[in-house]
Amino acid sequence: MKTIIVTGGAGYIGSHTIIELIENTNYRIVSIDNFSNSYESTLDRIEEITGVRIHNYNIDLCDKEAINNVFEIEKNVIGIIHFAAFKSVPESVDNPYKYFHNNFESLLNILEVSLANQVNHFIFSSSCSVYGNINKLPVNEDTTLNKAESPYAYTKQVGEEILKTYTNKFSNLNVVALRYFNPVGAHSSGLNGELPLNKPTSLVPVITQTAIGINKQMAVFGADYATRDGSCIRDYIHVTDIALAHIKALEYSISKKNTCNYAVINLGSGKGVSVFEAITAFENATGEKLKFVVHPKREGDVEAIFSDTTKSEKELNWKATKTIEEMMLSAWKWEQNLKK
Repeated sequence: MKTIIVTGGAGYIGSHTIIELIENTNYRIVSIDNFSNSYESTLDRIEEITGVRIHNYNIDLCDKEAINNVFEIEKNVIGIIHFAAFKSVPESVDNPYKYFHNNFESLLNILEVSLANQVNHFIFSSSCSVYGNINKLPVNEDTTLNKAESPYAYTKQVGEEILKTYTNKFSNLNVVALRYFNPVGAHSSGLNGELPLNKPTSLVPVITQTAIGINKQMAVFGADYATRDGSCIRDYIHVTDIALAHIKALEYSISKKNTCNYAVINLGSGKGVSVFEAITAFENATGEKLKFVVHPKREGDVEAIFSDTTKSEKELNWKATKTIEEMMLSAWKWEQNLKK
């Protein structure tokens, strides 16, 4: 059976993608995750949902020899979906070295070993943060990349350049870089969702942890942006929609539908939602009332960004399907399950 390796398979998007790969493809799925920002119990949750126990290699991707050892065992790998990376914007501002070391070295290592083993299909987890602050919205894949607003965003910009350079050198390598906007929500069962080891900085888990009583109140960073209500605007997509896009990207590469061996595709809904609108959507969907306080703007945050969806619809035959209220309701179901 042909195998797909998912790096960061116990992470938020990685675990949801594994679930959808199990349920929608015939590939054998293998995870690589050292649980530096995830829980081993996520593998139990995947099994509970799918009935399949995923084999995970608990290694650090910064250890190239350890990756080589994985490929000595796994002989039928045809594709890599590379999620594994540190991803907190505030943490990257505080500790850029940690992000540069991990995100660059892990990418270079998995890429080199993949090429050495003739694994030619590589799906890269990128981010809309590569665009920086944009004056014209929505953004499309041809939008000029501005200065990165955080070290995290810079690692994604450079990661894309690394992959582009490699595809120029190795014509047999096929890369699809997926620029996510803001994945949120949880599996429809409520059995799997976002669960970072450290205190979350992403909006939706902050909202749900406040509603459940973990936080007394939540912080809204900035209410004086040049937006319709003064708060940051983001493009939110349900994590299951994002997961399904990875299957589409894999099929796109393997079936050679791509016209060149390096493709960049935005994954967004095409709609911008402000922080205050997200709070209202949560309250309307759940009936819960949130307490929040406005703080000054946070370093590294982009004012407003949302995606043009033309290319994802045309090239991948993919579009986001779930509403912001559905995203919030699924995230709340997951938060309630965590409390049990």
